[in-house]
Amino acid sequence: MTTHTSAVEHQDATTDQPEAPQPPHGYDADKAAYLKRLRRIEGQIRGVERMVDTDVYCIDVLTQISAATKALQAVAMGLLEDHLEHCVVDAARSSPEEGQAKVAEASAAIARLVRS
Repeated sequence: MTTHTSAVEHQDATTDQPEAPQPPHGYDADKAAYLKRLRRIEGQIRGVERMVDTDVYCIDVLTQISAATKALQAVAMGLLEDHLEHCVVDAARSSPEEGQAKVAEASAAIARLVRS
């Protein structure tokens, strides 16, 4: 049987101190707005499903898919901007190596977004 403990309950074996909480993500300040947008996109996807289920004209379905795709891309760009402004900058301030690692991570994410 596995037991789950929160970060507060977990004690560091070497110091017997609780683990420090993780810093918020770069998008933390805009989290509510992102969730609202994602729920709206989820509704768009359900609408596309209903369109297919009710045999709506192909071009109309494709138009809605395009709109949902653009909405997801907008969320992705916002998250990427937040990541660069917060996570990458914080890492670069911490050390050149951490900064380079975060830049490489961001570059890989950009490449995935561009390929799709």
